[in-house]
Amino acid sequence: MKTCIATSDFFVPGETFINRHIEHIFGGETCVLTGRFNGTDPLGKPIFERRAPLSTADRLRAPFAMGWNALTESTGRLPFGDNKARLRDWLRAQEVEVILAEFGTQALVVAKLAQEMDLPCFTYFRGTDASFALRSNKTVRAYKHMMPRLAGVFSVSQFLLDNLARHGVSHPNAHVVPSGVDIRRFTPAEKTPGSFLAVGRMVEKKAPQVTLRAFASAARGRDAHLTFIGDGPLLETCKAMATELGVGPQVTFTGALPHDEVRQHLMGTEIFLQHSVTAKNGNTEGLPTAIQEALACGCITLSTIHAGIPEAVEDGVNGLLVPEWDEDGFAARIAQLLDMEDRSAMTRAARDTAVARFDNAVLLEKVERIIRDTLA
Repeated sequence: MKTCIATSDFFVPGETFINRHIEHIFGGETCVLTGRFNGTDPLGKPIFERRAPLSTADRLRAPFAMGWNALTESTGRLPFGDNKARLRDWLRAQEVEVILAEFGTQALVVAKLAQEMDLPCFTYFRGTDASFALRSNKTVRAYKHMMPRLAGVFSVSQFLLDNLARHGVSHPNAHVVPSGVDIRRFTPAEKTPGSFLAVGRMVEKKAPQVTLRAFASAARGRDAHLTFIGDGPLLETCKAMATELGVGPQVTFTGALPHDEVRQHLMGTEIFLQHSVTAKNGNTEGLPTAIQEALACGCITLSTIHAGIPEAVEDGVNGLLVPEWDEDGFAARIAQLLDMEDRSAMTRAARDTAVARFDNAVLLEKVERIIRDTLA
């Protein structure tokens, strides 16, 4: 079934979940509608860049067209004029049978045109698009216009669907399907005792400074080591903080690493730390891929009661959970894990969870089945 994958940027190496759909869904019979094309196409797919320079006529139409769309659809992002005609012709030339927009905000761009072309359109909510984006009443109104035009909705967590529903945005054909992980590549290796790992952008909603202070409080002077993988605005702050807290030799900051190197770290790490919090602007996670990868590698996961994380981490079984911003509780849980004589049962439970619930081959088949059943 020829599928058009709509996304904001292509190709982004870190967006493994989107790239997997582009490469594999319905046997890889896909094309890509992207906001921006970054110049790299390792998947060799036909590409339409919707933010390409406008024609002279479209530049003249823009103020009226965007204003009208904002008035009637609560979003000015819909294609119009020559660009809309080009996109319509491209979708027909590609013989597209279904559109899958990888974020709710991308579905806003294509849902109306898809309806006009009698093309079934689905969307996937993944985090920001069903948390921070809902702070805008205009976006909520735009979603409400969009929903009846969609054939179905996917979300990486029930939390995001519930959050949309709290804003009056829902769809009768909605399904929770996590992004998943390749459990054949992400597997446990021999674990280094007392090894801790945190992966992700060094930004507010990951709260790396909380993770660092909690680790220092619980593990200072003990046989434990924390590795931070990731870059971002809080990186230098955290480096200085590690020295101030007296755990400089026990903490390594690698900066950003290729995905395969992250996998190697996860395979040999015993405990994965992710203190996710709701950012001041309302931004939340969906169900972090890093946590699914950590579970697949048999990492005991210590995280927060945040967004969809409790849908993956069962407190006391495959990991531990604390409330957001509970730094003392996070430290106490780190100490609890270090004091455990045998952590192997939790390690096995982590792997078992990933195999049972987050195998991305199974989840991809589930998405395909839902789309087929809906169209049938």
